[in-house]
Amino acid sequence: MKKSKIFNLIFRLVVIPAGIILVTLLIIKAPFFFKNIISHEEKVFPKVESFGIVIPKGYIVHGIDVSKHQGNIDWKRVNLMEKNGIRIAFAYIKATEGITRQDEKFDTNWKHSAENGLLRGAYHFYYPSRDADKQADNFIKKVKLNKGDLPPVVDIELSNGKSSKKICLGLKVYLKKIEQHYSVKPIIYTNINFYNTYLKGSFDDYHLWIAGYFDHERFYNEFETLWTLWQHSERGKVDGINGNVDFNVFNGSITKFNQMIIK
Repeated sequence: MKKSKIFNLIFRLVVIPAGIILVTLLIIKAPFFFKNIISHEEKVFPKVESFGIVIPKGYIVHGIDVSKHQGNIDWKRVNLMEKNGIRIAFAYIKATEGITRQDEKFDTNWKHSAENGLLRGAYHFYYPSRDADKQADNFIKKVKLNKGDLPPVVDIELSNGKSSKKICLGLKVYLKKIEQHYSVKPIIYTNINFYNTYLKGSFDDYHLWIAGYFDHERFYNEFETLWTLWQHSERGKVDGINGNVDFNVFNGSITKFNQMIIK
């Protein structure tokens, strides 16, 4: 028998049946295979689509932070919006920056956010190159905190060419003055890289609000013991707000969140 005929015979009797069996097995097993992949992914980082972004699943308290860059906000629509069972519970509002700047939308946002049922908090954008004491004075002059408000926040994400030692010394001056004035411990906002480079180990007794828009799995798992608040996206879409807005989750229960509120 010629080699070509032998090859054709083997192909018809062995290769084709084996191929059919393999394809059949793949079809049967594929749903289980892909199901396992999906299950593994959801176990690592469960998530839900809402407000135009991926929101970490499993957290109860959600909030936003705003400044003049969001323009005129319709706080009633913000408060009424609900997607997939998720509503916005709190809003942090920019009040001041440096030693002289004050956010032009703060007074309006401060008033109307509370009038429409949102828990509110105020934050200061801090410059390590400016006098820490005067920056605290700028915030204190602008912000009057009441019972039911959230603790004040200091936003630090620039080094301004200063060393870690000088940054920490100045920040401690600012935090001490703010805490003495309001009788409540402030919260520190920063990003994970700035924290690891300049602040790590120096502010362990403060609540941390950490920004991290990428590598969510690490925030959900590895960093979860580090942060109290997590700013997980800057691209949220909310009724009543033009453009994008920052989204945050609180690391704990509603009861634990309520414990932070000024009494």
